[in-house]
Amino acid sequence: QVQLLESGGGLVQAGGSLRLACAASGRSFRSNAMGWSRTVPGKENEFIAAIGWAGDSTYFLDSVKGRFTISRDNAKNTIYLEMNSLKPEDTAKYYCVAKRSDYSADSVGFVYWGTGTQVTVSS
Repeated sequence: QVQLLESGGGLVQAGGSLRLACAASGRSFRSNAMGWSRTVPGKENEFIAAIGWAGDSTYFLDSVKGRFTISRDNAKNTIYLEMNSLKPEDTAKYYCVAKRSDYSADSVGFVYWGTGTQVTVSS
C-alpha cells in the first residue's frame, strides 16, 4: 500500500522558514514526478510545486517562486520543500503528492496524496 508521510510543519513567524519532508513507502517513486499541494478551508486547493524524476526539472506556482525550493532524494524515496520568507497567506495544510507513472514536473496527474501537515505563519 502506497503511503506518503509528510513532516516538518508547524508555527512560524512571517519571514521565517520551514522545511517539509515527504517519505514515500509501498513503492519506489524514483521514476515519477512528485510534488506539493496546499489547502485552506473554504478555498480551492493550490498545487504549488513539482519535481521531475531526476530532480533537474521543477514547477512552482507563481506566488511561491523565488521563496520555495523543491528537492528529492531518490535513494530515500523522499522529497523536500524548503520554504523561505514565509507569509501569513502561506498558512495552509500542505500535502505531498505523487504521480503513478509520469515523470514530468507539471501540475497535473498526481494520484497519490499524503495526509498533510499544517503550516501556520503568524504575522
